[in-house]
Amino acid sequence: MKKLDIILLLVCVHFAWGQKQITPSSVQVYTTAKETNERLSASATALFAPAGQPFETQICIFVDPAKKFQTFMGIGGAITDASAEVFAALSPEKQQEFLDSYYSKSKGIGYTLARTNIHSCDFSSSSYTYVTEGDAELNSFSVAHDKKFRIPLIKKAMQTAGNLNVYASPWSPPAFMKTNGDMLQGGSLKPMFYQVWANYFVKFIQAYEKEGIPIWGISVQNEPMAKQRWESCIYSAEEERDFLKNNLGPTLEKSGLASKKIIVWDHNRDLMFQRAATIFDDPVASKYAWGMGFHWYENWSGGQQMYENVKKVHEAYPTKNLIFTEGCAEAFNPEKYQFWTNGEKYGTSMIHDFNNGTVAWTDWNILLDERGGPNHVGNFCFAPIHANTKTDELIYTPSYYYIGHFSKFIQPNAQRISSVASRSQLLTTSFQNPDNSIVTVVMNTSEAAISYYLYVKDQAVNQLIPAHAIQTFVYKIN
Repeated sequence: MKKLDIILLLVCVHFAWGQKQITPSSVQVYTTAKETNERLSASATALFAPAGQPFETQICIFVDPAKKFQTFMGIGGAITDASAEVFAALSPEKQQEFLDSYYSKSKGIGYTLARTNIHSCDFSSSSYTYVTEGDAELNSFSVAHDKKFRIPLIKKAMQTAGNLNVYASPWSPPAFMKTNGDMLQGGSLKPMFYQVWANYFVKFIQAYEKEGIPIWGISVQNEPMAKQRWESCIYSAEEERDFLKNNLGPTLEKSGLASKKIIVWDHNRDLMFQRAATIFDDPVASKYAWGMGFHWYENWSGGQQMYENVKKVHEAYPTKNLIFTEGCAEAFNPEKYQFWTNGEKYGTSMIHDFNNGTVAWTDWNILLDERGGPNHVGNFCFAPIHANTKTDELIYTPSYYYIGHFSKFIQPNAQRISSVASRSQLLTTSFQNPDNSIVTVVMNTSEAAISYYLYVKDQAVNQLIPAHAIQTFVYKIN
């Protein structure tokens, strides 16, 4: 700390925000920074000191534990067919390293949430369903396909994590249920199969739970407004609303599965408000919807991420939960494993999404191979961890560490608290854990290192954040 900075902290007039006197303890700082060896590294331990009114020249983060917002659920990633197949190709030693890296709180980044696909998606080696073609009675229903790779990986992840909430999403109904007669290339669910498809969800949940995998929830449809060359199905807002209120919701209820959470939309931020209004303004449909899922691919035309739309939905429907259900860095290139911007995209999105009311955040594939797959339509992309299946090597990308700055330290049932930066170069969010520890994340996307003060009421600590870096502070208040 510079001498002038110490003087500023000690001689400024003492002041307090609010009536309750708060005394922070020491703070542990963890840092990940570009062009350094710091990767979730314990980089500093500092003490809070009394501090007064900051000068205009000081850069500050202001945290106020008295201002409380949404309750945090968890962070995780998708356990797809692709991830499970790559995992199975690893040696037992690398498999254990991988499981610890994601699901251990002490050895890794402590994932507590997992998404998986209901039969095939693009990140499967081929298209498949759980029934024979044309079986509207679902008599042939079987998840035998998933027992080879996916179910074993989910169970190992559950065992490592101790507490893992698993939810599932369909990419398409079976071809015979659709208007285009194909699982790929969009099409819609035929009204005559609405009830059959709702029954299919029940069969899936029951089959997975019979295998020892409790299903926390489901989404109605992955990306319901995207016609893709892979598994996809179009639902208008009205179609999703009507399927939810007339078929899916009542069917789960009648089957004794009313406790399963139902997530609507499960697509980009761009159209989420219109979808929310259509479903949540209908009292019957709304009662079945736990909340809304969203993705980050809305900037397909080169525009900015539409974080404000998340806030608008949260403001309009504060009793509905918001969950980020998918995001990844696309256009896989093995020369860009360490492309720093990919990690910064995660950090930026997570901070904005949490500050706008999101309760949980789920990455896409947890593991892909050296080609960014497998993927049966060549839609290769990045994952936070890749495996070179030829050399039995795990490759950790910046995205893994950026996610870890949140998932490793923020505990389920934490509550977001106020966290505000005085300069646009810094992004920040804060949570108070059930054990009363506070986690403050600060991110610097600029080209220069920044010296700043972390204020909690009338106490502050000075810290330097390198250029293109993310830091997590962990501390308690008395």
